[in-house]
Amino acid sequence: MPFEVYILELVDESYYVGFTDNLSRRLGEHKLGVACSHTKKIPMKRLLWTEEQPDRLKARAREKEIKGWRREKKELLWKGKGSSLP
Repeated sequence: MPFEVYILELVDESYYVGFTDNLSRRLGEHKLGVACSHTKKIPMKRLLWTEEQPDRLKARAREKEIKGWRREKKELLWKGKGSSLP
């Protein structure tokens, strides 16, 4: 079963990185504020980017990798300039 790694923009213009096996369900949970404590405090504005991963372990590793990036590098990814990533 494939998983999706995703980046959300929140209403305070910060980014949230997560992964799921059901993106539409998870986005609904974020919109309702029941997905996690972070998006309960700071609501979701929009989905910026997704990337499919073949399994949970790879999705979790990719999520962790992206969470460690600076804001500018995340922006390059979701703006489609992945080949410019350092």
